[in-house]
Amino acid sequence: MLIALLVMIGLALLLGIVLGYSALKFKVEGDPLVDKIDAILPQTQCGQCGYPGCKPYATAIANGEADINQCPPGGEPGMLALADLLGVEPKPLNAEHGLPKPKAVAFIDENTCIGCTLCIQACPVDAILGAAKQMHTIIASECTGCELCLAPCPVDCITMEVIPEKVGNWKWRYPVIEIKTVDEMKAA
Repeated sequence: MLIALLVMIGLALLLGIVLGYSALKFKVEGDPLVDKIDAILPQTQCGQCGYPGCKPYATAIANGEADINQCPPGGEPGMLALADLLGVEPKPLNAEHGLPKPKAVAFIDENTCIGCTLCIQACPVDAILGAAKQMHTIIASECTGCELCLAPCPVDCITMEVIPEKVGNWKWRYPVIEIKTVDEMKAA
């Protein structure tokens, strides 16, 4: 009995050491630039940029495959933050991918909803709650306003409602002030 216990402890220690070494030896490093870019993006997962979500778009930007001006939900502040992070010149938002809109949340007219579940399948953040042939509803705190649920709805019972600005969600809009160097001031 004691020998079996010692054998099990020895095997556990040996496997622990092998797994610990493997974890260190084969550690996969993520790209820190992709993580920084992804942190700037609005995380709406809307796909307006031409990529299936914010992380693939961040990867494409880091690899030089996409431009910084393709994210309408991020708007100009997001594009400026990306330009600052990457050290590139800011560009106007690409209208081909859409224009920035005020923050909105989806609303389902529950009297019209037929329970088809197409909106549930389309929602990238699982903000729609419901079951087949049952009424659906939106979890407003989870909804990113991506509008991906609008197109598949066969009865057009989903609308986007702009979130009114209140004390709880109001944000200070900083004025844009051009900063000049001393040399630029002397030249002017």
